[in-house]
Amino acid sequence: MRAASGLRGGARPSARQRLIFGLDVESIEEALRLVDLLVGEVGLFKVGKQLFLRTGPQIVRVIRERGGEVFLDLKFHDIPQIVAKAAAEAARLGVRMFTVHASGSSEMMRRSVSEVNTVCRRQRVRRPQILAVTVLTSLSRADLKSVGVMDGVESQVVRLARLAKKAGVNGVVASPQETTHIRRACGHGFLIVTPGVRLEHGQHDDQKRVMAPEEAVRAGADYLVVGRPIRDARDPVAAARELVAEMERGLESRSHRRAGLLRRV
Repeated sequence: MRAASGLRGGARPSARQRLIFGLDVESIEEALRLVDLLVGEVGLFKVGKQLFLRTGPQIVRVIRERGGEVFLDLKFHDIPQIVAKAAAEAARLGVRMFTVHASGSSEMMRRSVSEVNTVCRRQRVRRPQILAVTVLTSLSRADLKSVGVMDGVESQVVRLARLAKKAGVNGVVASPQETTHIRRACGHGFLIVTPGVRLEHGQHDDQKRVMAPEEAVRAGADYLVVGRPIRDARDPVAAARELVAEMERGLESRSHRRAGLLRRV
């Protein structure tokens, strides 16, 4: 049975529906083993460049056939026409979310949004959420400076988030450390999908800007992307449930804080 993603209308998504599992594996067999194991424990499965290039678009179709939803994380970044056409193909595949690079320009994002809207309307295809990648969680201020970006990470992330919102995309992918600043700049209707999340007892690997799940959700993240802490756990199901429990605590804390702010108004 297909689990509702909670991304459009209706009730707010549960903590489980907000957990995106990164299928960063080398084969379709391993990917589908994990899908079958976790389809009832997570909200979406992230398909990135490695798995997509290894298996082709069929991986998206097979995951959906097994009851999963797909976050296609190919981070499109090219001239506007090319990205717009690729965005349309992502919509036709039936993915729930996909990514473009915010640094690809406002025009690139606007044309992608327009092309997706047109395809979904004419072909009666479910419209995916379009997310703009801001600054990769593996990058530091020194990394940005080395490629000519003189501002700090926080300033660059907020600048790109504002650009993305103005272009009409649904949200951004950003480190949990910038979530509060994005929320303040872009408001509560703007999705924030957050990688760089690790359990307190886990390793950071190549992520430089990380945060625990409860803290990330409390700070305003709408969805968390988690891969290795689940995949490499002795019991992936138990690890996913631990993450969801932490996310539930973060959502509860966030709800209480928002209610308190409303009472003061």
